[in-house]
Amino acid sequence: QVQLLESGGGLVQAGGSLRLSCAASGRTFSSYAMGWFRQSPGNERAFVAAISRSGGGTYYADSVKGRFTISRDNAKNTVYLQMNSLEPEDTAVYYCAAHVGTTSRLQSGYEHWGQGTQVNVSS
Repeated sequence: QVQLLESGGGLVQAGGSLRLSCAASGRTFSSYAMGWFRQSPGNERAFVAAISRSGGGTYYADSVKGRFTISRDNAKNTVYLQMNSLEPEDTAVYYCAAHVGTTSRLQSGYEHWGQGTQVNVSS
């Protein structure tokens, strides 16, 4: 079992940046593909980005491609989401998720979830 704890959310003006972190404890972190998802009020939880176990493969939703960067540090058991050029539409609760195996864009592809961190982008 792995436990995930997100941090780094907050309030930022449009055009600004935030870096989210997700610290993992439990089983070997490098065994897990990691993903970030987000959910805004009234909407389904949506895929944002994913990274392979080694960090060699990264995948993004079209809405964030070119603005967000996912990365991981297996020595620190942490995955990051660098968010630049933030827009009000990026306002949501951001969740990290872990899966033993390959990356996925689907919620159903992840067994372990954090509690989420709120990101608010003001216009």
